Amino acid sequence: MTDFATSIDRLLNQIRVWEQPRWNQDDRAIRTYALVQRLADLGADAEGRPRREVPREHDMILPDQVRVLADDLLATGSEPALAEAATAVDDLRAYINT
Repeated sequence: MTDFATSIDRLLNQIRVWEQPRWNQDDRAIRTYALVQRLADLGADAEGRPRREVPREHDMILPDQVRVLADDLLATGSEPALAEAATAVDDLRAYINT
């Protein structure tokens, strides 16, 4: 659980200050939205709920979506889901840091 929480905090410290031009670089917004959807799917699976598509809002909303879905996933306490989510977050961080 701690690895995921730490990874999320590090990611959010990077992306919450981005302005629109930074979101437009490469496919950062697309990849961040993919993480949002992955967190939602992992949370649904951990809770035994059906998966649902997360609405694609403006890029500037993405950090808020990450935070909410990360908190939801943390609340499940599912270690396998949290480990998989930590890997997904770290993969995104590695991509945006290149």
